[in-house]
Amino acid sequence: MARIKERYLSLDILRGLTIALMIIVNTPGSWGSIYAPFRHAAWHGFTITDLVFPSFLFVIGNAMSFSLRKYEAKGEASFLRKLFTRALIIFLIGLFLNGFPFIYHEAQEGWQLINFADIRIMGVLQRIALCYLIAGLLIRYLAVKPLVLVGALLLGAYWGLMYYFGDTGDPYSLEGNAALKFDLLLLDPKNLYQGYGIPFDPEGFLSTLPAIVNVIGGYVAGIFIQKSGNNFKTVWKLALAGILLLGVALMWDFVFPINKPIWTSSYVLYTIGWDIIGLGALIFITEIINFKKGAYFFEVFGRNPLFIYILSGIIIEIIGLIQIGGESLKSIIYENLFLSWLSALNASLLFAICYTLVLWLIALWMDRRSIYIKV
Repeated sequence: MARIKERYLSLDILRGLTIALMIIVNTPGSWGSIYAPFRHAAWHGFTITDLVFPSFLFVIGNAMSFSLRKYEAKGEASFLRKLFTRALIIFLIGLFLNGFPFIYHEAQEGWQLINFADIRIMGVLQRIALCYLIAGLLIRYLAVKPLVLVGALLLGAYWGLMYYFGDTGDPYSLEGNAALKFDLLLLDPKNLYQGYGIPFDPEGFLSTLPAIVNVIGGYVAGIFIQKSGNNFKTVWKLALAGILLLGVALMWDFVFPINKPIWTSSYVLYTIGWDIIGLGALIFITEIINFKKGAYFFEVFGRNPLFIYILSGIIIEIIGLIQIGGESLKSIIYENLFLSWLSALNASLLFAICYTLVLWLIALWMDRRSIYIKV
């Protein structure tokens, strides 16, 4: 067996690249002016943006193949306390961000306090928390082969639930899918995401079930890389596995369409396939041909990933809240520094890139001072 390293440069780069793309996708200058690749598919289908969130779950699983080893010598109580505590903190931070900044401005009525009863319950961080918790328990108590089997069963079971409990005419439609029906059994419609024209949460409870498999996929890939080492044989095996998963996903797409909002099983395999290929490519570039120029840029993001992601949401909300002459500070910055000399699409994209670079500078400052915040 190859000697197990504490971390892989390729993993740090993939994690940093994912965070950078998450920030760019989440903070355009204008939501009405976004290039097609930076938009999610409206329903069925796939864009590069639809790879970002599952890639972060994959990276979490990959990192767990390293981090959970230090708990092997510790008792069950220590492991469970760490796992549940971290999951709870991430979930609560996500809930906090859904309500932040807790006030809004009305032109006629001035500043108003939000109605806390209307806060969205689920979200990106909430899904990360649940996937981290459930996958962590499975990883702790199952060997790799049974873990892969459980992952396959989860995807199969989710397909069955979505088919049999969805509407007869189209079980995978926005209005008739079982994930929405399940969420409505647990939550009031006002506590769901409102961006689809009807109350529907793309990070709902039932659709979190298959997302657990993205974490499992990352973990299994991490274990394989640690056992096989950084060599060409590992790279081509990862490429082959990725291509096979893409093929299965595309065949499954005919009966269970690739769809991010309801996180279909075909979508899970499709995203894991691309993540495995991407990780293999990074290992080839950084470890085999030893090309590492520019890697540090993404490493910086990858060393405080959750903190930088959380900070990106807080800062953009604050500058959107600050009013100057009846206009938000974000609008003033966007319109005067970007839209005044660029087309709407280019201005919106450049705003997102510049905002990402500001976050990178914060991450760089933290890294240079060895400040690493573990959520």
